[in-house]
Amino acid sequence: MSRPIVLSNGELHVGINRNGFVHDFYFPYVGLENHSSGPNTRHRVGVWADGEFSWLDSPDWNISFDYQPETLIGVIDASNEQLGVALHFSDAVDSDICAFMRHVSIKNLRDTTRDVRLFMHQAFAIGDGRSNTDTAQYLPDSDAILHYRGERAFVVSGKIDDQPFDQYTLGLFGIEGREGTFRDAEDGELSSCDVEHGRVDSTLRFRMELPANASVEVQYWIAAGTSLRDALSVHKSIGEVGVPSRLKETSSDWKEWLAPAKHASEKLDPAYRETFLKSVLILKSQIDKRGATMASTDTTMLNYSRDAYAYCWPRDGAYILWPLIRMGYKEEPQNYFEFIRNGLHPGGYLMHKYRADGALGSSWHPYVHGDIAGPPIQEDETAGTLFVFAQYYMQKQDKKLLDDFYESMVQPMADFLCDYVDETTGLPKPSYDLWEEVYLTTTYTTAVTHAALLAAADMAEAYEDKENSVRWRAAADDIQRAAKKYLYSEQRQAFRKGVLVSGDDITYDDTIDSSSLFGVFMYELFPLHSSGIPRYENDYYHRNDPSIQGNWWIITSLWLAQYYHLVGQPDRVAAVLDWVKDRTETSGILPEQIDPNTGEFMSVAPLTWSHAEYIATLLDTIQ
Repeated sequence: MSRPIVLSNGELHVGINRNGFVHDFYFPYVGLENHSSGPNTRHRVGVWADGEFSWLDSPDWNISFDYQPETLIGVIDASNEQLGVALHFSDAVDSDICAFMRHVSIKNLRDTTRDVRLFMHQAFAIGDGRSNTDTAQYLPDSDAILHYRGERAFVVSGKIDDQPFDQYTLGLFGIEGREGTFRDAEDGELSSCDVEHGRVDSTLRFRMELPANASVEVQYWIAAGTSLRDALSVHKSIGEVGVPSRLKETSSDWKEWLAPAKHASEKLDPAYRETFLKSVLILKSQIDKRGATMASTDTTMLNYSRDAYAYCWPRDGAYILWPLIRMGYKEEPQNYFEFIRNGLHPGGYLMHKYRADGALGSSWHPYVHGDIAGPPIQEDETAGTLFVFAQYYMQKQDKKLLDDFYESMVQPMADFLCDYVDETTGLPKPSYDLWEEVYLTTTYTTAVTHAALLAAADMAEAYEDKENSVRWRAAADDIQRAAKKYLYSEQRQAFRKGVLVSGDDITYDDTIDSSSLFGVFMYELFPLHSSGIPRYENDYYHRNDPSIQGNWWIITSLWLAQYYHLVGQPDRVAAVLDWVKDRTETSGILPEQIDPNTGEFMSVAPLTWSHAEYIATLLDTIQ
């Protein structure tokens, strides 16, 4: 289930699913820890009206999603004709303090006065934990419910007409045969349990008499802190000024942040401006304020695999930062490169992926690959990051930036790329491919490495390090000559996926892979040459139909548009951009993949890289 609404302030990140329920609740990092990652931790919303009850995941609700223009404030409209009630949500994570806020307008669709009750349910597995050690308590002095465990505290509250919720209850879920306190709400009354520990949830009730065709507004929030004191301080701030005031301030902050992108959008074809700005905001929602860029905070993969996408892959990070750099953003690139420098291996290379706190992420790559021993890496992640840092430096032309990063990051990365070369072919030694599946020397990795070494040589000149400038440039030239010899298939008239040297044997992989074409033209390894998509021939990942080559990928489709732009075919560029735009959610969300037969989103949504390539492709048309 994709997340049509994602909200963030760089510390607290909330994902809302297609039922309007909170599905992901990350704090204190974007992407770490998800306190609602368990199977029973959806934060439900329900309505009781004149004896009838319905949760928003009932098929009787018609729900739509969007964002307020030029902000990361979600807008959800939910109507239920059978119940005779409509809800309008304005949802946000506060831009200055760690609070998730929902301003809910409840409308009576009937011509009579009615007794209506709104129920807000919370369920946490605090700290990504699976043990039953959380506590929930009613705080009478604060008119709030507290959920806590260790150094994580969440204070839940709300009000209607300046009065707090009128009923509450706490209880157990997912253990001892308990489904959760949300079941207690379905008769319209809550039992008011004051404390519980273990696997605990809570529910609040807001009761109102709604005149015919009238509306009432409810304010609701969850204040987050690393201590009870911090969470109560946030709770007090929201309670004093009110959710509408904080939403207004948050809206203003988002519009101020968006200014560089807004300036760029004014040069675009008007048909793409809205989706462009939404993509920029969604991209920003996936970036932790300490620098990490999440591939996706959508935890859908937890239902089908062993892990999720909430990690910082340096590969994704480079592509995510590139359009922000092009638009003139400074804070995000600076924080990202500091994050990367802190995670750099002593050998000068970047590991597979990282957690938002900088620790190593999980990996399926070994140190031993048949008869070959080598680091479990994708060399393109190191090369791509170095290349994008060079673009950042060239745009800023700030000597201090080079002084800060040259010896600590640029030089060790470039030295690694220069030295990590196969003696037989002269190409980079094998590592895992862009798609993290195959261990070999790919055309894509070769292209990025070649470009990164040339960029490093330019930075060495600026740093007055002539020796390394000459050495790295010579290494790039040697790699290019080797690529001409080994990476083009005359038989298929296309660039190979790659080659693998084992002893005296060279094995060629002639699979047509979109990354080979992209690497060649994007990183200028050779003059432009044509090829095709999808990701590669017979791509199995999330493929439902074995008769197709593979699912459609937003990334690779946009690579093709970037190729068309470079060869001067604007009509084809527009065709791809229109295809992508037509497949976005109304809120602007883009997935990783699309099923060619059904048009359904496959894998996670949003995928940050998809949004980055959409932004980058549109920027190509105006820069």
